[in-house]
Amino acid sequence: MLLLHLSDVDEASWASAFAEALAPYPVVRRGDDFDPAEIRYIFVWKPKPDAFDGLDNLKAVLSLGAGVDALLKHPRLPQAPIVRFVDEDLSQRMSDYVVAHVTMHHRQFSRFRDDQQARRWSQFYPPAAGETTVGIMGMGVLGQDAARRLKPLGFDLRSWSRTPKAIEGVEGFAGDAEFDAFLGGTDILVNLLPLTPDTAGILNRETFAKLCRDRLEGGPVIVNAARGGHQREADIVAALTDGTLGAASLDVFEVEPLPQDSPLWDAKNCYITPHIAAISNEASGVRYFSTILRAHEAGEPLPNVVDRSRGY
Repeated sequence: MLLLHLSDVDEASWASAFAEALAPYPVVRRGDDFDPAEIRYIFVWKPKPDAFDGLDNLKAVLSLGAGVDALLKHPRLPQAPIVRFVDEDLSQRMSDYVVAHVTMHHRQFSRFRDDQQARRWSQFYPPAAGETTVGIMGMGVLGQDAARRLKPLGFDLRSWSRTPKAIEGVEGFAGDAEFDAFLGGTDILVNLLPLTPDTAGILNRETFAKLCRDRLEGGPVIVNAARGGHQREADIVAALTDGTLGAASLDVFEVEPLPQDSPLWDAKNCYITPHIAAISNEASGVRYFSTILRAHEAGEPLPNVVDRSRGY
């Protein structure tokens, strides 16, 4: 039996789609009449404190989100394997966001926006893509897809990850020992890391100060589409104010929704989007997890299982 425990999304719609895709396999929702001991799989998003109570025979926890940092903090999370959502549609949407913001900053959108508002005709010519280095933090599925889509545009690409990754056309850096060297050659820093204790707060003043400062007009840029816990927002505001950063694109925040009194709303050259870079599509999500559930019931291993020691 599959139990859906979804918050802040249309649980009824997901349940209907799963019931159709898995029939005659039973699918239930919170509030339905079922025996918790019969639940073999639970599909979760932002689970409540009692989400796992009585589920003593779970085979797997299926996570709607690609990131599982919040799920891993659940005080009653069972020991069953956690399967994360890996999907082409989600990767495409995230890469769309990354490409849009990288190219916007590379083509000096902030400068020309200011010129337009001032009715100033200033024929500044942005550098070629090959003269601009985009550094991607995180070389998982999302990071590799972003690199693959940026490469044909001609950008110089580099990556930084916990362990070495060999990606054609991308200069790779790994571990703490190579972090400063990675930052030193990066003009536009894109964060797609998983949120773990080691990466929390990594977007801070110390990091910003180590970015390349002599190529991109106005100063280096950050793009964060991963987790709000990666950034120190007070540091971002200060860096945008004193010129340590030329601009920032932020899709995630320490507190969401972003509070009305956050200085980020008024920060110069800060582009805010309300956590919309990539969403989990219902059709592709149901197809993905239904396939996994059926295969696992038939004796096949679970794919994309979270390594709890790493946090992703």
